[in-house]
Amino acid sequence: MKKEQQELKKGLNKLMKMTFTQLSLAVLMTTFVFAGSPKAQDILNKQVSIRFENVELREALVLLERTAEVQFVYSSKAIHANRKVSITANNKKLSDVLDATLKPLKIGYKVIGGQILLNVSVKTSETAPLSKNESIGQNIKTNLIQTITGVVKDEKGEPAPGVNIVIKGTTKGVQSDMDGKFSIDAEVGNILVFTSVGYIKQEITVTKETTTLNITLKEDLGTLGEVTVVGSRGKARTDVDRPVPVDVLNAKDLQLTGQTDLAQMVQFNSPSFNSAKTGINGVANYADPATLRGLSPDQVLVLINGKRRHQFSALNLNVTVGLGTVVTDMNSIPSLALDRIEVLRDGAAAQYGSDAIAGIVNVALNKSVGKGTFKTQYGVTKMGDGTTYMGALNYGVKLGKEGSFLNMTLHYQHADGTDRSDFYNPQPIAGGTYTGIYASTKVKDDSIRIARKVYPATDSFRVTKYGSNQNTAYQGFYNMGIPLSRGWSFYSFGGASSKNVLAYGFFRIANPANPNATPEIYPDGYTPDLPGKTVDYSSVVGLKRELQDGWNMDFSTGYGYNYLDLWANHTTNPSLGAASPTEFYVGRSAFGQSTTEANLSKSIKDFIGTKNTNIAFGGQFRVDQFKLGQGSTESYQVGPLATTKGKAPGSSGRPGIAPDDNTNEKRSNIGIYADLESDITDKFLIAAALRFENYTDFGSNLSGKLATRLKLNDQFSIRGSVNKGFRAPSMQQIYTSQSTSTVQAGAIIQTKQLRNSDTRLAQLGVTQPKAENSWNYNLGVTAKVGEKFLFTLDAYQIDIKDRIIESERMIVANIAALKPLFTGISEIRFFTNHVNTTTKGIDFVTTFKHAFGEKSKFTASLAMTFNETKITGQKATPDALQAGTTAKILIIDTVSISLIESAQPRQKAHLSLGYQFGKFNLGWRSSYFGAVTAWEKPSGKPHISQTFSAKMLHDISLTVQATNKISLTLGANNVTDVYPDKVNKSFAGYSNGQIPFTRNANQFGFNGAFYYLNGTLNF
Repeated sequence: MKKEQQELKKGLNKLMKMTFTQLSLAVLMTTFVFAGSPKAQDILNKQVSIRFENVELREALVLLERTAEVQFVYSSKAIHANRKVSITANNKKLSDVLDATLKPLKIGYKVIGGQILLNVSVKTSETAPLSKNESIGQNIKTNLIQTITGVVKDEKGEPAPGVNIVIKGTTKGVQSDMDGKFSIDAEVGNILVFTSVGYIKQEITVTKETTTLNITLKEDLGTLGEVTVVGSRGKARTDVDRPVPVDVLNAKDLQLTGQTDLAQMVQFNSPSFNSAKTGINGVANYADPATLRGLSPDQVLVLINGKRRHQFSALNLNVTVGLGTVVTDMNSIPSLALDRIEVLRDGAAAQYGSDAIAGIVNVALNKSVGKGTFKTQYGVTKMGDGTTYMGALNYGVKLGKEGSFLNMTLHYQHADGTDRSDFYNPQPIAGGTYTGIYASTKVKDDSIRIARKVYPATDSFRVTKYGSNQNTAYQGFYNMGIPLSRGWSFYSFGGASSKNVLAYGFFRIANPANPNATPEIYPDGYTPDLPGKTVDYSSVVGLKRELQDGWNMDFSTGYGYNYLDLWANHTTNPSLGAASPTEFYVGRSAFGQSTTEANLSKSIKDFIGTKNTNIAFGGQFRVDQFKLGQGSTESYQVGPLATTKGKAPGSSGRPGIAPDDNTNEKRSNIGIYADLESDITDKFLIAAALRFENYTDFGSNLSGKLATRLKLNDQFSIRGSVNKGFRAPSMQQIYTSQSTSTVQAGAIIQTKQLRNSDTRLAQLGVTQPKAENSWNYNLGVTAKVGEKFLFTLDAYQIDIKDRIIESERMIVANIAALKPLFTGISEIRFFTNHVNTTTKGIDFVTTFKHAFGEKSKFTASLAMTFNETKITGQKATPDALQAGTTAKILIIDTVSISLIESAQPRQKAHLSLGYQFGKFNLGWRSSYFGAVTAWEKPSGKPHISQTFSAKMLHDISLTVQATNKISLTLGANNVTDVYPDKVNKSFAGYSNGQIPFTRNANQFGFNGAFYYLNGTLNF
């Protein structure tokens, strides 16, 4: 407990330092904004170039504020700010522009404290007294104009920001703010038109009594496309307008899955995204591997609010999907903190940087204010285990100013583990006899197991737990924005997550011949408990401003950090015998990432004859740090029984990080990009991006993107893109060093994961990993048929060159070149750019909506993906490594190849049906997971494989809107209790019943049916 308190204190200190640094930067930037109040004459002497024709005075003043970087103070009613004005000025003094604009309107001005005060009664030394006979203007009918204010909300009563309010037949209009509020001046008889993507257009005629309007927008079931911003630095676009494919998963759809982990919510919504729970699988126990388009976990980039999310700290070295890769732990983000998730299914390295070979997952956080949501859920599997409790609270408040917000989320979750292992059926071990309970092979009395607190090796009991791990999570997130003065706004977001996970190892049978047996302590054998604690925290702060002539500026800095502490309990260091402890601290992996960036963009109308063009460019500076910290001495110690009795050294189940493996490395990179997106015409769009990055540890890379979309008509479009992308080798791949020791025939066998900086690798012709390079091609069609039916179809190909893989275990004794270099080491492994791969596929998404009445609606969607990945080339084994050895040395073998080519479903589909009738909402989801194939390599035998057939899972839920604020949902996931095929019992991977469902492939999990009840309170 004392050690945990010390570690927590260190983490808090580090977070405080990080927060202090970022807040200091924000203060400095804000101080820069407000610093200094220039003299009145200096302000009035500013040179101004500006042009506006027949615009309202208030709009003209806004343009002047941006151009001259000044601030006006006035009453709209007093100066009649709705009057129209026009002026053209080239390099004129601000005083001249003000005189020409305000004097005819009988408005005076005066500089006070750095601001310009406007009033019809003010006389200034800079202007002559206003004449009573001066014209106010010929087009203004002030007696017919009135200011109309109001609020726009959706059907749930939530504010609707960004709604367009336009006077029909004119270009005059405004948009609702973050609270749905608006204000517009209109004449009696004008018609106000309210429009927003996804809602039915409304028209209101202005009368003399029209001073306040409260508008409720109704969902437009004919408007099927959702607006996204990911993948484009230009304007947001809908499905039929995008040049690239994007899945938009709103918070409601995610919550309806009944899942409690974010990655699982996405898994059952987006067919291109795959993530499944696993057990007895190393680092994968603590952060679920998640992939996109069948590629690796580290080939998809995760963003939060468009900013890069840091990765998990530990490297996956087990034989499972994502071998040798680092994941981004999406389950460290509470689902109630979200507004939506955008899954960009296209290469985007040129826009966002390394890792975006397969695409982007952008997590957009909630910005709502003035309302709260509390959600709780209870669930349990059909087998009676996996009991899950969840409670989450979200609330948003304004921070004084209009448009400000602070949205906060707290999340607690506990899930008991599940166990799907078979009865244990041990095979005899030569050279020894069973001890303890094992002396009787037919013990069926459960009281013996209870009394001895063990799982005896008989055909009646299970000896380990193979399923989802026990997990307790505490999470908190925030999202904040504050408008400042002179067009500036401040924003910040981030959060913290702490998860305690209890995993298990394989059973250590009680047989004196077993190197892992310690009969002095565990006469009946033992199963190691493998607890782990993973902590995440991150924060981003930034400033935005809209500059003169429409330029938008965004500065931000952020820091993210993850660490994983591991223990091994209920186990021993067999080489220490009776002197061994039974609990060990294994060590810590840690990864921190600091990112600072600047982005500028501008939308230009009529640019070189185009309808609209968006230009963006910017730069990013990133610093990564990776650490490995050693475990307790006994966790890696080689005890006296290692040589005298052939007992394995180190904590059995998970050996500790030794002093030689301690790591503390940093690297930095700088990237610059340029981005262009242009609507050449209403129908033809073209986009291009170019990005250059330089890393301190491996060099430079240049990536690019070209995309286009052509509207054949208002319903049909074709689109396509070509991307040259890259993925930099992760620090974990380059710098991880790990020693694992076993004993064979009385000799210590040490397997060494080598850092790529190890000079011995260079002598073998193994070079440092460089960036993976990819070419990504996408061609698709989008169609909106009528007002209720939408579909998109995209075909793609992703070619990856120099893909980084984990090598096979190289046995030192069998390879001549290794013997003189690795004395005392039995096997080595390392990372190398060894293979080229090609991924081909088709994605299909269709949506249908129909309203039978105001209280009766039907929705349906079908999303499918079909793809395959093949290794298209392998580099030759380095001559220096092959020298002196007759047998061909394989850098990658069949098992590792299968993890790339066949271990993930290559076909996946989701059919979702929803029917809302009154206060009831019935939902049905069918999910199809294609077949997977796993290979294994039995000792001294040929490779063998097993194909696990395709399966269909069905989910059902019923939601009742009990009151306007309370809703209840009763649901069942995998209601038909479907499991993957079992591993053939003759396979070594079956582990005598411990692993009935393969670890060497990742299909959809193996927990069976799950029943849940959740309640939501909105306040």
